[in-house]
Amino acid sequence: MVTTLDDSKRMAIGEKLASMKVVQDLVIENEQKLAAACNDPEIREQLDKMLESDRKNMGILDTVIVQYGVQGKPKETVEKMAKEIDHMMGGSELSLFEKVSQHELLKHQQVMSGLLVHKAAQVVGADVEAAITPLNAVNFENRAHQEQLKGVLEVLGVREMTGQEAKQGIWARVQDAVAAVTGVAGSAISHTDDEMNIQDIIRMDHAKVNTLFMQIEGTEDPQKIQEFFGQIYKDLTAHSEAEEQVVYPAVRSFYGEHDTQELYDEQASMKVMLDSLRAMSPTAPEFKSQINRLKETVMDHVRQEESTMFAAIRNNCSSDQQENLATQFKTAKSQLQQQMAAQ
Repeated sequence: MVTTLDDSKRMAIGEKLASMKVVQDLVIENEQKLAAACNDPEIREQLDKMLESDRKNMGILDTVIVQYGVQGKPKETVEKMAKEIDHMMGGSELSLFEKVSQHELLKHQQVMSGLLVHKAAQVVGADVEAAITPLNAVNFENRAHQEQLKGVLEVLGVREMTGQEAKQGIWARVQDAVAAVTGVAGSAISHTDDEMNIQDIIRMDHAKVNTLFMQIEGTEDPQKIQEFFGQIYKDLTAHSEAEEQVVYPAVRSFYGEHDTQELYDEQASMKVMLDSLRAMSPTAPEFKSQINRLKETVMDHVRQEESTMFAAIRNNCSSDQQENLATQFKTAKSQLQQQMAAQ
């Protein structure tokens, strides 16, 4: 019988992503406190910009966690550290320079965590790389924020030590570094999370499951087959249920009763195949032929959604409505993933 238990590698990535979310919450809280405590309008403006960016990055991180599809819990040590730093940042024991210094260390931690997730994804599987692609935008922006914070620290540190202003050349150098890093980020991503519509999110799911099918086709290792199918089972289950809760009821009025019902029926057939495969051994002679049959059903469904359904959405929904559907879809998927993880 093919189980859907996550192996240790995938669980480790899920744990790291959950820990990054805890730290991102702390980063946002810190920037709110630092901006409120800063009397320098130029530095406060930089902090406000970082805060806006980090709120957007929290949305991207949420998207990555949902697309990854393995619900992890943050490390207890990370949660404990976040509480301790939050207490220090709200107190009066540290100077503004020391608080910004602590914040820069948090940014460094986020950069390293993001890079480690990226490197781990390369080892674990192409489907993981596909799921975490939006995280690249967060990694580049956090690196740019590090450079900004170094400039802020130089200004605050010189003031604290001498009572005088640092040379403005330092600030200019930091701005040049930020521009260079941001330029790389701009070439690496096409759009940010708050611009993603329902078509973008569904298309990402389709690309990931197609990658998983290809990974199964490319191996004869029963353990790998079990791992990849386990992810297919969970991804397709959460994806289909979220579509049936959010997307299909929203499009029925303009996509048509017949075409919408066809999508429901296709997914009902897909669920039967998934349960049948789940009861089989990955070493069974017919397992891969049944996987191919499932893939054909899924890909036919994908072609219908990405052609006629997507066109109907574009023609009948405003940009805001398409983005709102994406948010509702991600929320539904996340709740379904949490329910499956708890079973």
